[in-house]
Amino acid sequence: MTSQPHAANSAPTSARTPAIKQPPVEVQCTEPDPAPELTVTLPHASGPTPVRMVRDATNTSTPDTPMVDVMRGANRWEVPIHEHGFIALIDCMPRLVPAASSDDDSPPPIGADGAIVQAARVSYGQGTKRINEDRGLIRYLLRHRHTTPFEMVEFKFHVSMPIFVARQWIRHRTASVNEYSGRYSVIRDRFYHPTAENVRQQSMSNRQGGKEPIETGTAEQFLEYLDKAEALYNEYEKLADQGVARELARCGLPVSVYTEWYWKCDLHNILHFLSLRMDEHAQAEIRDYAYAMFGLLEPICPITMEAFQDYRLESMHLTRLEIEALRQGRTEIAGNNKREQREWEAKRRRLGLE
Repeated sequence: MTSQPHAANSAPTSARTPAIKQPPVEVQCTEPDPAPELTVTLPHASGPTPVRMVRDATNTSTPDTPMVDVMRGANRWEVPIHEHGFIALIDCMPRLVPAASSDDDSPPPIGADGAIVQAARVSYGQGTKRINEDRGLIRYLLRHRHTTPFEMVEFKFHVSMPIFVARQWIRHRTASVNEYSGRYSVIRDRFYHPTAENVRQQSMSNRQGGKEPIETGTAEQFLEYLDKAEALYNEYEKLADQGVARELARCGLPVSVYTEWYWKCDLHNILHFLSLRMDEHAQAEIRDYAYAMFGLLEPICPITMEAFQDYRLESMHLTRLEIEALRQGRTEIAGNNKREQREWEAKRRRLGLE
């Protein structure tokens, strides 16, 4: 696992371990009371068409199978990020899963992992029946990029973050998003304000960001600059009170002001998000959110998240040129691309070849 990113202006928290205090909640399924037959009306049918109630052959639960809430009876799992931000898991699909039993020879997969296995089994019937086989199947699917079964599991988050983090986040266009509106509502007086120790200098090799702390004097100047930007909120509030439309009054606020949204996404695309935003090259502020998201998902689909670590997050991709250099025992790859050469050198160090 890569090193955990900092959390500015907040007490150190483990993004891998969300604070979950609720005990597991089992929901006992019972036979439903007799109900009227369900029907649907089709355009060319002579009459109502009955809805057939059929149990899926791949679903091993019965009406007597205890069901477990994967969120342990809680309405939300929330992790604070920085001074004003947070990421909260508020719902997921599936929410109820069959409870594992020590007396069962074929216990179901833990948490939402079972929905992934069930979707994969559609291809070849009931298929695997044991938890070790289910684990192997999930790892096979992720290892060989069979992504559709992972799209069967969805998660909904409530997130509060600075606008500059949101603008990076929204680049992942595979989610459903509903954001707080500065046209309909007054923007709240909340700004991202790092400590002097977390003010970074521009990287000379990475044009997108910085990593090393900048010297103290410049850091203090930057924080004074933020103070001036945050002071614009008083003008925003004053002008809005005087009747300036909120959609215009907000124009002068900096991107350090906080926004929030509901963000719903399937697990396949969440894993893609995490692979990019947990990477050491991602901006530190969004990495904090990504690590917290990983920590929220890990207890719900542990087999999948373990496979994600093994095959995506902590794995390594080798190009054709790098494979050729490795086979031939060369320290340099073919060609004269300096950036590719630096990347190859970093991979060699990670492999223990230097």
